[in-house]
Amino acid sequence: MTTDTPVTPDLPEDPALAAAVLEIEAHVAQAGWDQPARLYALVETAQLVAQEPALAAAMAIDGPGDDGSFTSIEQEGLPPGQALEEALHTIVWPGSVSGCAAVIERLVLPPGTDDDIPDDPTAAELFAREHPDRQEVRMVAGVTRAGASYCALRLRAHDDEQSVVNGTELVPGLLELLHATLAEPATDTLTDTANDTPEQGPA
Repeated sequence: MTTDTPVTPDLPEDPALAAAVLEIEAHVAQAGWDQPARLYALVETAQLVAQEPALAAAMAIDGPGDDGSFTSIEQEGLPPGQALEEALHTIVWPGSVSGCAAVIERLVLPPGTDDDIPDDPTAAELFAREHPDRQEVRMVAGVTRAGASYCALRLRAHDDEQSVVNGTELVPGLLELLHATLAEPATDTLTDTANDTPEQGPA
């Protein structure tokens, strides 16, 4: 007699990071599809209230929130026409930022199509958009300076909260790029991380 081995759930290394990623995903989902890439700084809520009271007040944060929770601050001024993955190579966060998260939409093709994709980037994009079995997916990936990671994926074909897939290593390439932005803290202040006024992320 054999018994099935129980599947161990992909538990988050940092529950606060997982909560922030899922909140960002739900917040972005409210605006629908075909959105530009987004980038968020993740700051410890208690630290934000203590060190940046004016910014916290502008974001309607009047208390530290749950112990260890993160507040997400959307960054403006990403280079137009440049893929977020390329822009991340030029970003270094100040030490006051404990983590970061990115949101991107991509077309995903079924396994076995790699050899059919043209080498030319423009032709490859057209090939993906016209492929009958393509899937549109929104990816939300977040990391912390301590090394934790978490992701949430939503397919356009299954656009409901119950179908959101989440786990710690779902988008390894994007996670690696995000971790690299936290490798060496910059000396700027928190409010300097955005080119314009920081926007509040999901409450």
